[in-house]
Amino acid sequence: MTRDEYAAHCEELFAVGGFSKVRKRSESGLEELGPDPVLYRWLGLAHAAEDEDDHDAEAEKAYETGLARWPDDLGLLVSYLELCLRADEWTYPGRSGRAGLLKERIAVLAPVGSPEAARVEDALGWAGRGYWQDVRERTATARAERAALTSHSIDVAEALEQGGQAPAHPEDLRAAEVAAALELLAGPWRAPLRLLARHRVAAYVATFVLVLATNKALVLSGTVSYSVWGWIWFAPLLLVDSKLKQARRLGRQRVIAAMEARHAETVTHREP
Repeated sequence: MTRDEYAAHCEELFAVGGFSKVRKRSESGLEELGPDPVLYRWLGLAHAAEDEDDHDAEAEKAYETGLARWPDDLGLLVSYLELCLRADEWTYPGRSGRAGLLKERIAVLAPVGSPEAARVEDALGWAGRGYWQDVRERTATARAERAALTSHSIDVAEALEQGGQAPAHPEDLRAAEVAAALELLAGPWRAPLRLLARHRVAAYVATFVLVLATNKALVLSGTVSYSVWGWIWFAPLLLVDSKLKQARRLGRQRVIAAMEARHAETVTHREP
C-alpha cells in the first residue's frame, strides 16, 4: 500500500470514531513504509481523540517523533499545538509550556488566511475560554449528544412504523445504527420497549405526569411526608434510551468492520 492509501484509510476510520483502528493502520503503514509525517500525525490524532492521559502521552510521542525528522511539517505542528493547549498547566507544565514555541513556529510557516492559521486561531480561542465558557461548551456538547440520540430515536420509530428497514450500504452509519436498534428491540418480550421507542416524546410527557401524580398521591395518603418513588416510572424509558445508545455503538462498530473489510479486499485485489 502507498502512503496516500494508508492516509485515506485512516481518514475514513477516524471520521466514524474508529480511533483504535486508525492507530493500528498508521502503525502498520509506518512499519511497512518507514517514517512518514502524515502517518505520525494520524497516529497522534487517534491517540489524542481518546482524551485520556495515557493516550495524550502517546500522542505527544508520535508528534515529537515526526517533528524530529520534519520540524516544519504544519500538520504535525498544528496537531501538537492543539494537544499542548488542551494540557493542564499544573499537571503537565512542560507540555502546556510548549504551546508558545509551537505557535511562534506555525506563525512563521503558515501565512494569514491559510487553513493552518485558521486552526491555530480556533485552538487558541478554545484555550482562552473562561469557566463559564467551559460550562457553556459542556452544555452545548450535552445538548448535541441528546439531539443525536433524539434524531436516532426518530429514525428507529419510523423503521418500527414501517415494519422494518430498507436495505442500505454497509458503511451507512445512520442505517447501521437503526438496524442495530431494531435487533436489540426485537422479540415478544421487548414489545413494550418498541412501543415506547415509537412514541418516545409522548411517553416522556405521560411518564412525567405519572411521576407527579404518584408522588402527590403518596404524600396526600399520609404514607410518606416526601416522595421520590414516582420517578421509578422513568425506568422503562431509561432502558429504551440505553438500548438506543447501545445500538449506536454497535452500528458504529459494524461500519468500521465494513470499512476494514473493504480496505482488505482492495489490497487483496491489487496483489499479483
